[in-house]
Amino acid sequence: MKVILTDRVKTLGNVGEVVNVSQGYARNYLIPNKLALLADEGNTKQMEDYQKMLSKKVEEEKKAATDLAKQLNGKTITVTKKVGGNGRLFGTVTSTELSKELEKQGVVVEKRLINVDDPIKTLGDFEVKAQLFQGVDATFKVKVEMDPKQVEEEKKKQEAAAKKAGRKGAKEGEEAKAEGTEAQENAEETEA
Repeated sequence: MKVILTDRVKTLGNVGEVVNVSQGYARNYLIPNKLALLADEGNTKQMEDYQKMLSKKVEEEKKAATDLAKQLNGKTITVTKKVGGNGRLFGTVTSTELSKELEKQGVVVEKRLINVDDPIKTLGDFEVKAQLFQGVDATFKVKVEMDPKQVEEEKKKQEAAAKKAGRKGAKEGEEAKAEGTEAQENAEETEA
């Protein structure tokens, strides 16, 4: 049975294509879910008109994607995350987070268009690609930094450890002095 696809079907094809499928697949799945129409003369003419309109829409979308790619290329966004003791992030930087950060900077990119090849699990600078349209890609930089609150906490911990080590060192120094004077007194007594 020949049908005209009205939506993209992964295993069959794109919008407007005429494909041959089994009757059961067409009648029980494609047509009821409005993914296809029966390929008769009326529907074929209607799809041709729809294809013309669709081609204009595709051109507009491609132009918009190209403009967005110009805005996005070379852009750097900063993401702050909490870091564990071993220098690794708690979790990873996701495409959702990147999309929100870009939106804060005035560039709207859907999260599904952002492609993070390797999971970002450490601090540093990374390059991320966004496939905005078929054949239109953009690359931007992501800088992952430690959460400022956590940086302050780490400084406080280090200062406290330094003070504690300083006190400990002072106590050991006093004990060494006391032992040294006792040893000196004992040596003087033995000489006398």
